[in-house]
Amino acid sequence: MRKNLTLLLLISLYCFNSLSAQTPKLPTNDPKMKWWKDDKFGMFIHWGLYSVPAGMYHDKPVKGIGEWIMNTAKIPVAEYKQYAKQFNPDKYDPEAWVKIAKDAGMKYIVITSKHHEGFAMFDSKVTDWDVVDSSPYGKDIIGPLIAACHKAGIKVGLYYSQAQDWNNAGGAASGGHWDKAQDGSFEDYIDKIAVPQVKEILKNYGGIDVLWWDTPQDMTRQRAEKFEAVIKNYPALITNNRLGGGFDGDTETPEQFVPATGFPGRNWESCMTMNDTWGYKSYDENWKSTKTLIRDLADVVSKGGNMLLNVGPNAHGEIPQPSIERLATVGKWIKVNKESIYGTRASPFPYLSWGRVTRKGQKLYLHVFDYPTNGQLVVPMNNKVSKAYLLADPNKKPLKASVKNGRNVIKLPAIATDSIDMVVVLQFAGEPKVAPSPVFGKKVTASSQKDSTTAACNLLDGNRFTRWQAAKGEKKATLEIDMQKPVQISTLILDEPWHPWENKKQNVELQYKQGENWVSILKNTTGGSGYITNFKPVTAQYFRLLIENKNEDPLLLEWQLYGPE
Repeated sequence: MRKNLTLLLLISLYCFNSLSAQTPKLPTNDPKMKWWKDDKFGMFIHWGLYSVPAGMYHDKPVKGIGEWIMNTAKIPVAEYKQYAKQFNPDKYDPEAWVKIAKDAGMKYIVITSKHHEGFAMFDSKVTDWDVVDSSPYGKDIIGPLIAACHKAGIKVGLYYSQAQDWNNAGGAASGGHWDKAQDGSFEDYIDKIAVPQVKEILKNYGGIDVLWWDTPQDMTRQRAEKFEAVIKNYPALITNNRLGGGFDGDTETPEQFVPATGFPGRNWESCMTMNDTWGYKSYDENWKSTKTLIRDLADVVSKGGNMLLNVGPNAHGEIPQPSIERLATVGKWIKVNKESIYGTRASPFPYLSWGRVTRKGQKLYLHVFDYPTNGQLVVPMNNKVSKAYLLADPNKKPLKASVKNGRNVIKLPAIATDSIDMVVVLQFAGEPKVAPSPVFGKKVTASSQKDSTTAACNLLDGNRFTRWQAAKGEKKATLEIDMQKPVQISTLILDEPWHPWENKKQNVELQYKQGENWVSILKNTTGGSGYITNFKPVTAQYFRLLIENKNEDPLLLEWQLYGPE
């Protein structure tokens, strides 16, 4: 008994110290980040030799993303190099690309200067495996795009694969080498190819704003320090968290998803595709709707992040028409609603069932996704509202605002003026007096935990860098929360640590206690990167989550419950 009490005391102390030490800090105020935090929306460009096979190898489609075709199909080095002889982008027009981005409302562009195939899209002096020396095009790709960006007032960044390189001998490869031609010293690769090329792109092109690392395969602290020594000479340069070796960089980079609870305390950027691939695949027609793209942008920005949306040009240098069409539509929406995106900061509300919120000073921008059936938009705060109006209304005709049950209520027009994202501006006084989350100050108990650093209290701390994890070897676990009194709940939010392509899945069931019995509210399987769902409101004091992970110990970063506004 004494041993158990000691363990509980240690866990309680850990939770107290953890919540004190790991409470999310405000995003860094480093002056170099200001433009980035204000601009919010950028274009990612994945372009390289992989646009030549376009997802096909020996006349057969290759599964997976287009730019990984060499690795996925295990194409020999000598054979892959033949694609360079077919790379002649006769329709490449960098100024047209920049115009497409600018018209879409994008403020910066990041392009692949060298992807994992090792092919440099610039004139590298340390190898001939580049667009100038190995392709019939024979001209620099990167320089003209940078010049076009500077001319148009667009910030510019370069993606560089610092570790994975499937053509230059010694480069790392996910899953290991498949061709003896790839063998060699990884140290020599870093010293003679990667570090010198990073020096080239930073020195030869003036005004690079972002350096975007990717996949730190086999990267140690000592190896990463060689790159860090280079970028220290560029104090205004923004780098991401993918260098490896324990270097955090300036930004977190969730890929292909929007974190359920964002990244409090960090600058972050969700990079996303418009279909299923980054590099061009001729047969990928699974395009996202403009509704999805616009709402994803609003979602990301409402959580304090940026969105980097990808295009994958073909071997001729053309951005696919479906991408152009979608970007044009997004641009039209932004042109009307730009005030609710650029220069804004995260929502003061942890969650809203009807949409998202961004903030700029004493204005809240209410992004209405799901139009209330009664025409009344409930905002869970009770500040004095001086004015409410539709952002798209050139006359700023006031909307009726009142306070009911401690909530601001906005009377909306009978019909939504924008079915995708109608923005309502709310001018208010003071700091937002936000109704607390139903789980604030409550306690979660778990059927088990791995150790004192993975306690259940981490589930409610709003911090993606802490977690709860079940004891080793267990595949099922139960989490229970006492709300201290009956509370109405209608939303479940789970945050998980994996990437979508890892195909991690967990079975979850949310229940509430009715008398002595537990009643099921919902059952589902998560995708490993988080889960958000609304359901018919349930009033109860006790809720529990049954979680099953068939492949490893159950694990969550956050477990949040919310009720109707």
